[in-house]
Amino acid sequence: MGRVQVVGATVVDGSGRDPVDVNVGIEDGRITQVGASAAHGERLEADGLTMTPGLIDAHVHLGLSSPIQPQFSFRLSAAELAADIFATAGAALDAGFTTVRDTGGIDGGVVTTIAKGKVRGPRVLSCGPVQCQIGGHGYYGAEWEPTELWSSHHVPGLCALSMMSGNADELRHNVREAFRRGASFLKLCVTGGVVGAHDRLTDTQFTVEEIAVAVQEAAARGTYVTVHAHNNDGIRNAVEAGARCVEHGTDLDESTATLMAGREVALVPTFAVVEQLLHDTAGAGLDESTRDRVLGVRERMTEALAVAKEAGVRIGLGSDLIGPAQHRRGEELRLRAKLETPMEALVAATKTNAEILGLSGQVGVIAPGAQADLVLWNGNPVEDPELFADPANAVLVLQAGRIVKDLR
Repeated sequence: MGRVQVVGATVVDGSGRDPVDVNVGIEDGRITQVGASAAHGERLEADGLTMTPGLIDAHVHLGLSSPIQPQFSFRLSAAELAADIFATAGAALDAGFTTVRDTGGIDGGVVTTIAKGKVRGPRVLSCGPVQCQIGGHGYYGAEWEPTELWSSHHVPGLCALSMMSGNADELRHNVREAFRRGASFLKLCVTGGVVGAHDRLTDTQFTVEEIAVAVQEAAARGTYVTVHAHNNDGIRNAVEAGARCVEHGTDLDESTATLMAGREVALVPTFAVVEQLLHDTAGAGLDESTRDRVLGVRERMTEALAVAKEAGVRIGLGSDLIGPAQHRRGEELRLRAKLETPMEALVAATKTNAEILGLSGQVGVIAPGAQADLVLWNGNPVEDPELFADPANAVLVLQAGRIVKDLR
């Protein structure tokens, strides 16, 4: 599309400011003006619709788009895995998400295939495979399977869930390999997790010295480390080592939150996956025992969100959905809107997430110079956040000024 004027919409620009009725000018994929109508360009009528920036999900797993246990036990073909991955990528756009940060599971080929426009999907930033300690969270081999066989579960260019390290030197080797495959940041598991059989949420994984190796390698490439962490000891180890972001943060306490705020470490809570695992464990292709591990997590993560807000931590938004049921990605905003205001949930999913991803001012905001990633909603989701959860309410989605979904 060349020059376009979107006219008649109520604009919620992602900054937290009140909605305004203004026109938005677009040229060459970028926003050129917000306000007075220009005389040039095609008019895109949006009367009665609400415009927000394209949403950003800071915690996705495109590479876990098939039933989990069949995927890890070689019961699905590479063709079916690819079909599921690309269907999930298209569904993200349909739900209004124009940028996602993949926090483990895809290999570089997925990123480039979407970027080339060969399949529908959002802009993807990826860590490639997650970095894990031997036997830690992120290892899903059979109990009898030797660790060294785990990498044979990878499908080069398509999916690679995790890499195992026994010490700092092995971790350095593995993160360099992840960057070689196209990673744009790193993710380490520094505590046990919910979806896993070999560890507990109270476990800590990797030492401060080991995490610092990944931080050093990331810094050498101008990027950062985020960590999967549920308990405070793991979070503190990561912060001390120089990690920039914490995923989940389930049991975050006041002193650890204060430490995070002081070091400018962000938090990405993940509520949608907790609901998913409580209500449809089998639908994700997981054993019912997973539900027992998730009991109580929702309440503790809710408390952690309040603690982090009080301490002044920058808080983003991520869904962490896994398995085939990833089409209602906006559930995360609906759930967060119950714990904060709908506007705060939207800002977390736009402006704040853009900052966490290193894309501040480029996406996540409706302002001159930003990418024209825009969603036009049927109704006002800041007044009725239930609208975020149903992709049918995202009537029109633009990505870099191009219409990628149109239900008008």
